[in-house]
Amino acid sequence: MEPAALHVVRHGQGRPVVVLHGAGVDHREPEACFEPILEQVPGLRRVYPDLPGMGRSPAPETLRSSDDVLHLMLDFVHAECGSEPFLLLGHSWGAYLAREMAARAPEQVAGLALVCPVLTGDHDVPEHQVIAGPGGLGDDVFRDYFVVQTPEMLERYERFVAPSAELVDEAAMERIGENWGLSLAAAPYPGPTLVVAGRMDSTVGYAGAADLLDVHARATLAVVDDAGHALPHEQPELLGALIRHWLARVAP
Repeated sequence: MEPAALHVVRHGQGRPVVVLHGAGVDHREPEACFEPILEQVPGLRRVYPDLPGMGRSPAPETLRSSDDVLHLMLDFVHAECGSEPFLLLGHSWGAYLAREMAARAPEQVAGLALVCPVLTGDHDVPEHQVIAGPGGLGDDVFRDYFVVQTPEMLERYERFVAPSAELVDEAAMERIGENWGLSLAAAPYPGPTLVVAGRMDSTVGYAGAADLLDVHARATLAVVDDAGHALPHEQPELLGALIRHWLARVAP
């Protein structure tokens, strides 16, 4: 599969910021969450690809593992950015991929931000619970994803998350999911890193994210109370402050 086959949405001009979404959605979710933050920072070209098998990006039979997706995305950023320095920001599975992409191109990645990252290994995960709102709203996916279950969060879910489910190539996701673990062969990325986790994240937890402080020498860690795996929706103002601080740490 050629990187050009990926569907991509771009905004602005300047240094590229490649933003990777999680599994089962498409570019519309991170665009809704991160674009209001990034568009306020001058000199950034925001790049939102649909990962293979999601949104409008195909996933051919040759893609059979997360490693295959990783190498495709490395080819994508090479085609997108050339030799220009770029930033990587990922949510969930997108953060898992972004971390390994940065480890394989540390000289070109100017900064790395990981929000609710999927990680390998066994980590404690809290039980899911509703911490705000009446509960009982929306479908099962919404109720399992959000811990803030208010009408406002349901509206965001129905606009930016639910529509992408209809576009997922389930066969491709099952094929890749059978070999979802990355080889983790590269050295950890040494540059400016942001790690953000939701304390109530019942999908990936926060303990693994905290362990990244021992791995990434220049990492800032925030474990956010009153947020789950949908942290970018549930705590946008705090996330915005953390991302702006991260961008300020990135060398011009």
